[in-house]
Amino acid sequence: MSADGKARTNADWPAIRFTVNGESRSVHVPPMKRLLDVLREDLHLTGTKEGCGEGECGSCSVRMNDELVNSCLVPVLQAEGADIQTVEGLALESSLHPLQESFLHNGGAQCGICTPGMLMAAAQLLAHSSHPSEAEIREGLAGNLCRCTGFMRIFASVAAAARETESELAKEPVVEQTHHAR
Repeated sequence: MSADGKARTNADWPAIRFTVNGESRSVHVPPMKRLLDVLREDLHLTGTKEGCGEGECGSCSVRMNDELVNSCLVPVLQAEGADIQTVEGLALESSLHPLQESFLHNGGAQCGICTPGMLMAAAQLLAHSSHPSEAEIREGLAGNLCRCTGFMRIFASVAAAARETESELAKEPVVEQTHHAR
């Protein structure tokens, strides 16, 4: 409520600016509104899911300034000036990200509630460790819960995506530069 007793509208709130999936965005919402709700309700990016609403399940995980965060715990004000990547931002133009392809082909996704968070946690892991061991994969996904798969297919999907990414990099031609002394 405002001082005159009227309900505030979104236009009454100051702008909060950030980048989502490479696009500059500005929202006029209450500063304590959860980032999860802003993404889903105001920006219509519904890939990010709410599982528990308490930061325990990881379904709402997004990458914010190269850190994996539970968007259900982040007031949107904390996102001011941030660079945010959601599961929608993983896809490469018109094709799926290797992680998305791997989850599809290896049965890493079942009901879909945990999948966006698992993908974002896996993307975070692979951004910092291109050849993760099984133990590193387990640790990288430890903040994410799944009730459908038993995790083994998820772990296998991440490992397969890491191998696929590695083999794609190996296929790229290496341009050798030589410097001749004169």
